[in-house]
Amino acid sequence: MSTRIGFLKGHGTENDFVIVPDPDNALDLAPATVAALCDRRAGIGGDGLLHVVRAAAHPEAADMAAEAEWFMDYRNADGSIAEMCGNGVRVFARYLQRTGHVEAGDLAVATRGGVKRVHLAKDEEGADGDITVSMGRARLFEEQATVTVDGRSWPAYNVNMGNPHAVAFVDDLAHAGDLFRQPPFSPEDVYPDGVNIEFVAARGERHVAMRVHERGSGETRSCGTGACAVAVATARRDGADPARTGVPVSYTVDLPGGRLVITEHPDGTVDMTGPAVIVAEGEIALDWFETVLP
Repeated sequence: MSTRIGFLKGHGTENDFVIVPDPDNALDLAPATVAALCDRRAGIGGDGLLHVVRAAAHPEAADMAAEAEWFMDYRNADGSIAEMCGNGVRVFARYLQRTGHVEAGDLAVATRGGVKRVHLAKDEEGADGDITVSMGRARLFEEQATVTVDGRSWPAYNVNMGNPHAVAFVDDLAHAGDLFRQPPFSPEDVYPDGVNIEFVAARGERHVAMRVHERGSGETRSCGTGACAVAVATARRDGADPARTGVPVSYTVDLPGGRLVITEHPDGTVDMTGPAVIVAEGEIALDWFETVLP
């Protein structure tokens, strides 16, 4: 093992991540190790971990190496593996830009949800601007679940953005409860591998606010794939379908940690635009790291 293990800390609309650069995939990041790193009291703290690996060096991404040099090996805060994380992709791209691996412009990132296309913008003064991620196509399923909190129940749109989402529309975001634990849903077989659950309230024309319980992490300040699922579900509820009209539709989505703009295109692809910030970098103490290895 290397005698130095670097890390960075970053966030996208306050969805925060421990970033572990490991280009050659040399580190054994077992679930217990990831959970320890993401622990907010005994570790570094984060909603998840971004393991930065060259696609060619990782068995799950080698077949994407021709399209994307870098693989975002994303883990939830409990150490479980997730298919995708929209805020994580933006922070991942910001890390690559900060370290000189990429410049402003277009970038491809390999994920378990496929290769994602990213655009790193510059603002009018040339500073790093927002990052847009092409999140792929949303899939809506007819089979829905019912979500229940404190005796109230709501039908939930079943949307897949590379990971599963249940989107429930409420009059007041407080109806979601504390979201420390995953709200019950039924029937359970609609989401056999668990689900991210979003609660959504209207704020104006093509403008909503949301709270989310992310599987494996609890309530987070933001969820990029969740915001995409919310925008698509809201569009359908509003009677808007770009595939039918040929006109893109955009929604502003307010989250506890900030604001994202989500655009669905006529071909079904969904773009997400928002900020990404690197806030710190340092080294993991090797003696501590060895205590949390499996």
